[in-house]
Amino acid sequence: MKNLTAISTIMILTVMFSAGVLQAQTQATLKWNKYDFVPGEKIIFEDNHENEQNGEFPSRWDLAEGSVENASFGEYNVIYFKEASSCIIPFFKDPAKDNLPDLFTIEFDCWFEPDEYCQYLIDFWDHKNQSESVIDIYPLVINANHAGDKRHGEGVYTGEEEEGEITAGFWRHVAISFNVRALKVYLDDARVVNIPNLGINPEGLTICCDGMNTAGTQGINRFIKNIRIAEGAVKLYDKLMQEGKIVANGIRFDVNKTIIRAESMGIINSIFGLMKDHPDINLSVEGHTDNDGDDIMNQALSEKRAQAVVDLLVKMGIEGSRLSAKGWGESKPFGPNNTSEGKAANRRVEFVKS
Repeated sequence: MKNLTAISTIMILTVMFSAGVLQAQTQATLKWNKYDFVPGEKIIFEDNHENEQNGEFPSRWDLAEGSVENASFGEYNVIYFKEASSCIIPFFKDPAKDNLPDLFTIEFDCWFEPDEYCQYLIDFWDHKNQSESVIDIYPLVINANHAGDKRHGEGVYTGEEEEGEITAGFWRHVAISFNVRALKVYLDDARVVNIPNLGINPEGLTICCDGMNTAGTQGINRFIKNIRIAEGAVKLYDKLMQEGKIVANGIRFDVNKTIIRAESMGIINSIFGLMKDHPDINLSVEGHTDNDGDDIMNQALSEKRAQAVVDLLVKMGIEGSRLSAKGWGESKPFGPNNTSEGKAANRRVEFVKS
């Protein structure tokens, strides 16, 4: 089960998109209609758990402490923190150096269990290869309904009067944006943390299961999935004017489907705002895939996904005459198809000035 916010969002999105066709009876003003998180353009780390073997240690990570392995939870492949106080770090070629740029974003999904102590910790340094003394900051604590750190305080999820217990287990999408010194944290559609000056330069990433995390009646349901780190980009309008297109890796779809995932609304809302502010701009929405699967199916899928985005923008209020849809399948790769980051870069939607 998921919380009511997640259920309502998924139900609306599922109804809105069936084989890429927008249904007339739905509303485009989703609960995520004010979501302003835009992922970085250049993907520097990606783990969607593809080709991972259950029971083995996650191949894209290194272990800082504790016990962690791949697992299946419901329909998802996940990273399972087997013990409290377990910590993992992304596997970089040179882990001791500063691996986070001045502008970066981090995204992942984490599971929260009802009636149990359940939280995850984010440190902006590598526990195994970097020094804590250089990154002097309290960890960012992610709870089901609130997030923050001891130095800067915390924020509560919109609509939650208190930081109370949850009544049903659910996945929460966590998005983190860092811009030179400012840090923002989102839980699903709501921004809960806005720190204008973090006071440190993040150099790495460690994700931990808190030492007191007793999630699940047997202390077992501690899961994260779909982790992505990306380098930030210039403003969308400047990008469009400079390069003639906006490359959006932030528009996510269910696997082999045209259902747009809720976290895609950040970039879609930004494109909507850009087109409303600049009525002279027309866009060709162009879908791309990686090379997994049949090339004919990938071509059809890219076309339907592009049309799904167009349909949503029209439903939101953009004139249909200003938009067109096109699919390129796997024919125009942006990155190599032999790495997780390259495949993620190839699964994209481009907004091309026309």
